[in-house]
Amino acid sequence: MTHGFDLDGRLDQREDRDLRRHLDVAEAVTARTRFADDPKGDPPDFGEEAVVFASNNYLGLADDGRVQQVAELAGRTVGTGAGASRLVTGDTHVHRALERDLAACKGAERALAFSSGYAANVGTIDALAPDVVFSDELNHASIIDGCRVGAAETVVYDHCDADDLRAEMAARANEATDETADERWLVVTDSVFSMDGDVAPLSAVCDAADEFGAWVMVDEAHATGLFGDGGGVVQREGLSDRVDVQLGTLSKALASQGGYVAGDEALVEYLLNAARSFVFSTGLSPPNAAAAREALRIARETDRADDLWDTVATLRDGLEGMGYEVRGETHILPVLVGDRGDAVELADRLEARGVVAPAIRPPTVPEGTSRIRVAPMATHTADDVARCLDAFGEAGEEVGVL
Repeated sequence: MTHGFDLDGRLDQREDRDLRRHLDVAEAVTARTRFADDPKGDPPDFGEEAVVFASNNYLGLADDGRVQQVAELAGRTVGTGAGASRLVTGDTHVHRALERDLAACKGAERALAFSSGYAANVGTIDALAPDVVFSDELNHASIIDGCRVGAAETVVYDHCDADDLRAEMAARANEATDETADERWLVVTDSVFSMDGDVAPLSAVCDAADEFGAWVMVDEAHATGLFGDGGGVVQREGLSDRVDVQLGTLSKALASQGGYVAGDEALVEYLLNAARSFVFSTGLSPPNAAAAREALRIARETDRADDLWDTVATLRDGLEGMGYEVRGETHILPVLVGDRGDAVELADRLEARGVVAPAIRPPTVPEGTSRIRVAPMATHTADDVARCLDAFGEAGEEVGVL
């Protein structure tokens, strides 16, 4: 008898299901870079430079000199690490400056920076401890895990369907007893969905929540820095005063690491006392906090986002003109392929032409909806876009999806 874990067997099972993943080493975080297979301790053997359409570095700021300069300055003057939980000695003026700017762009009284967006989601839901979470069926894994950890019960409503949300809430209200009449309800949704590139109907979600006195929490991970003067979809739609918990990440458009929650004073004060992923984690490193703050400034004060949207429009028009179905309405361009094998082969043939764009397949997406997820950056040039479109045209014909 054994009480251990057969990890080799688990890996074999993933291999059999074509779900085993491997690490590829990137030379740099840029619009163009070289890749190598996992060197496993040996020096990496980089190949030819490829154009990267697979990064969440949407504004192309990860290698921007202005962002790098403030990160270096913070490392030299404050320290490369926070050194402790922020409740001990890890709270610095760099963290506070970032949080002030985040609160300002989110139209909130206060913001709180976490070590990651994942930690922000899990820690916030756990700290609020809702009796019921009403969660969009395509919410990110960090929201799902937050519900598993912190919610007494989770009700999943149909994707981007405020009418179904309202129906689920009404059904719950109709079943209420004296013991459940005062339940605490939390509605949680992403704003931009990372696999479909669509946008939640936030105004309608808020309307439904208002009818039942529920709180609304919106994860702006893929929207922060790109909409509404850098705030997100909540700001674009003018909903800052209707969304109780605004949450996001610093690791995508803001080219850094970490997450944040923005809301009223009481929310933030409570979370810094009760969110275990904040209380028991070393604070966000000062260089990351400084980098995110500078990236947010650039996003708000320059036309960098306009460059991204121009590239998005060119790619969408080009791909659809070839005959591809491109879903969504944002900077995330899911190119629908359908068959899992065709999607993987298409991604391989794109990579052979120097274009990195991943195949997304079940169980990440439903059967029959495998796709290539194209994620452009503001720093992609016209030549980069042309190379991407040429590769999709040639590879698509070879695979037989065009």
